[in-house]
Amino acid sequence: MSFSRLVRFVPKGDDSKVLIGEPVDSQVDVGAAVRKGEDVEVNVYSGTSVLDAGSPTGNKATIGRILSPVTAQEAGTIRCIGLNYKKHAEEAKMSIPEIPTLFLKPATALADPYPAPTLIPKHTIDSDSADYESELAIIIGKDCKNVSEQDALDYVLGYTASNDISSRASQFAQTQWCYSKGFDGSCPIGPVLVSKEVVGDDVGGLKLRGLKNGKVVQDSPLTDLIFSVQEIVSFLSQGTTLPKGTVIITGTPAGVGFARKEMLHDGDEFVVEILPHIGSLYNVMKNEQ
Repeated sequence: MSFSRLVRFVPKGDDSKVLIGEPVDSQVDVGAAVRKGEDVEVNVYSGTSVLDAGSPTGNKATIGRILSPVTAQEAGTIRCIGLNYKKHAEEAKMSIPEIPTLFLKPATALADPYPAPTLIPKHTIDSDSADYESELAIIIGKDCKNVSEQDALDYVLGYTASNDISSRASQFAQTQWCYSKGFDGSCPIGPVLVSKEVVGDDVGGLKLRGLKNGKVVQDSPLTDLIFSVQEIVSFLSQGTTLPKGTVIITGTPAGVGFARKEMLHDGDEFVVEILPHIGSLYNVMKNEQ
């Protein structure tokens, strides 16, 4: 069944259910509306996963709590591309890479949007180094291996927003990034999965912003990407199967906290906004107890 925008959610008034569906209002920013306490009505689908959403049932439900579009079990190991925006490479004083830089997050890093809290790990609090990275995420729709750039989009189900929460003190103390970026809940994604057909063959028409407590700290068109979606999917699939459900986060633009000297703290709100179509991923930071 084709779709435009899918949301996975717990319906208001019944915490025992997890539903899949399309917002009745095709233009609503689901994340922003839920953050404001507004009711968001959804046309419920018959499936239990965005990977096999089924078809409309004719029933409607109101979102009580937004969930990540895929589960941790569906996502498996999260693939992450580092240094994939030209201006971010400039602010980090690093050369433009010739091939994509890959690091990994475990499935336990996957997290839901607000109202789920986004944790600052207990052992990192004293270093005052929690940072945000606003990113576009790709969701793979069928098993993918050794695909060409020309065929890569055939394996993409759609796109969502992500926040690559990072501990800079841990990152800069090591030569690899998996530890500092792989803590529990360090990869919230959402609020909706937008089909590749809606976005089109070129994600350059999307614009990404990061807002910390309402202040714009990242602002970039996706035309600043160094490696395209097609290049990333093809590269990652060489010799390695990307299972259906795999999440690939594609890098962050300039304006990260360590460059601005604006780190994340308990109670901060951070929003990853990707327009049009995807909307706003809200995260509210909380110190782990």
